[in-house]
Amino acid sequence: MYRNTPTGYGRIAITFHWLMAMLILGMLGFGLYLDQLPQSDPRLFGLYQLHKSFGFVVLALAALRLIWRLLNPSPRLPDGMPVWERLAAHLGHVGLYALIFAMPITGWLMVSASPWGIPTVIFNTLPVPHLPYPEMLGTKEQAEGFFKALHAYGAYLLIALILVHIAAALKHHFIARDDTLKRMVSTEPARSSDDLFSEKADA
Repeated sequence: MYRNTPTGYGRIAITFHWLMAMLILGMLGFGLYLDQLPQSDPRLFGLYQLHKSFGFVVLALAALRLIWRLLNPSPRLPDGMPVWERLAAHLGHVGLYALIFAMPITGWLMVSASPWGIPTVIFNTLPVPHLPYPEMLGTKEQAEGFFKALHAYGAYLLIALILVHIAAALKHHFIARDDTLKRMVSTEPARSSDDLFSEKADA
């Protein structure tokens, strides 16, 4: 099952989810590590180029995932979820998508505005042009500082949303005991307690 159904995710959506989860968590940790390195560290240039390269990978995957989601609507939410919880789930996903796009774009703008003019070459192979930035932001140093702040605060906000997302998934699995988490790890349809009871009765 490659496409989503009303009751479960397909293999492509599941692959997108876990691949991007690993990349984003890795990028957040990598970014925090880079922030602790002194500017005199000789590895800094190469590490930043690697960070930027994977940032473009995340941006490309996010675009592909969004297209796939538009073509394949997500499964319906579990029955019995309160209206406020459905709204929170929707807003949480919108926030995650927005930040997943915003992080690489603000990083790209930050590099573009930098007075150092350092080029970005994806995995030392594909050069990426700098983006224009609004002149209203002031000098290059001021614009770079603005986008750097957005990038940093966006990272902390993304970490917070990821923690809420994980907590919600665990709540569904261990407290609500529905199939929300199960259907993101397998394309097999979830089996209800009624199905299991029927099988035991038939045996």
